[in-house]
Amino acid sequence: MHKSKKVELLAPVGSFEALEAAINSGADSIYFGLDQLNMRTRSVNNFYISDIPFIVKQCKNKNIKTYLTINTIIYDHDFFLIKKIANNAKKFGIDAIIAMDQSIINYAKSINLKVHISTQLNITNIESIKFYSFFADTIVLSRELSLIQIKNIISNIKKNKILGPSGKLIKIEIFCHGALCMAISGKCYLSFHSYNSSANRGSCKQNCRKNYTLIEKNSGIYLDVKNESLLSSKDLCTINFLDKIIDSGISLLKIEGRARSPEYVANTTSCYREAIDLILKKKPIPESKINFWLQKLNNVYNRGFYSGYYLGNKIEKWSTKNKVDFFYPKKKIYLGKVKNFYKKSMIGEFLIESFNLKLNDSIYIIGMKTGIKKTFVKSLMVNDIKTNIAFKGDLCTFPINFNIKLSDKLYKIIEK
Repeated sequence: MHKSKKVELLAPVGSFEALEAAINSGADSIYFGLDQLNMRTRSVNNFYISDIPFIVKQCKNKNIKTYLTINTIIYDHDFFLIKKIANNAKKFGIDAIIAMDQSIINYAKSINLKVHISTQLNITNIESIKFYSFFADTIVLSRELSLIQIKNIISNIKKNKILGPSGKLIKIEIFCHGALCMAISGKCYLSFHSYNSSANRGSCKQNCRKNYTLIEKNSGIYLDVKNESLLSSKDLCTINFLDKIIDSGISLLKIEGRARSPEYVANTTSCYREAIDLILKKKPIPESKINFWLQKLNNVYNRGFYSGYYLGNKIEKWSTKNKVDFFYPKKKIYLGKVKNFYKKSMIGEFLIESFNLKLNDSIYIIGMKTGIKKTFVKSLMVNDIKTNIAFKGDLCTFPINFNIKLSDKLYKIIEK
């Protein structure tokens, strides 16, 4: 029987476009990192301390919570920056930071800044829950737990009345979708070993995503391995058994993907939003609906889907087989920018800067305040003359059924 309580959907944000995508797609909360001291430091999509006020304002206007990740390992020389980040998070109203290092957790407690215990701490048992309950109301469990283990932990929290600093029962958060690391909750040393670039400092070189051959060192004999991507995990997807996830008693569901595109954020957030709402309303979900969600999730980059550790699947179902298992059935190509928007007539004017735009093309319009919007070109004009195609250098117009901003970017969606 499904719990009638609220389940918080937590969406990843790595750019302003992704921020709007999360807000517009039904996220209850978002999490993001800054340019340093988070597990996606190498991502081109990171924010700066100066961006915190804007992010908080955008979210609070829509009653959405904000969480800031500071979840790398910390050295002594980092602590000046830690204090600066935490102080600004407190000053501008961040709802909580996500942390793994005790130095950050202690400092956050000293300034009365709420903390979520990161999955990087590998919490797998009730005794660890008891310990960290002195510091946080929300704990993100290790990804390596089964649903049976998760349910047992939550049951013991209630049985033992384990309370956080707020005086309320500890909330449990788990991942529901996104990339999985081959290491225990991301504690990987391959990148540091190979490139002196530490995954635990947000600088993973993605060794596990590469294909490898197996050669006997002395003889040089090559061993034909059917699975060349033994180390590369498929992506986690739980939408086809999300009712079981919610029945376990979790309070927060997190989508992985701060380095992913705005369309990934929009697709995953909207699918899981709809699924959560239907489950909590105790409405039966037809298989056709689940298949629709799976198809929608498959329309953005993924490595194939897998249920993770939740259902206890064997290792052979865990890894991708080769490069063709990295699915990207559709991709976007940049065409140009918005030059004008005539709100009264809902007509957009665009400068085509690369490739071409055709009648009936499916398109994305992406921008800092627009987020990501998908539509198609139902009529097209160049120089006030109807046409079937607009070429590079053309200034074209076509109807838009939503508001757009100057300098929003225009992309064409194509089958890969």
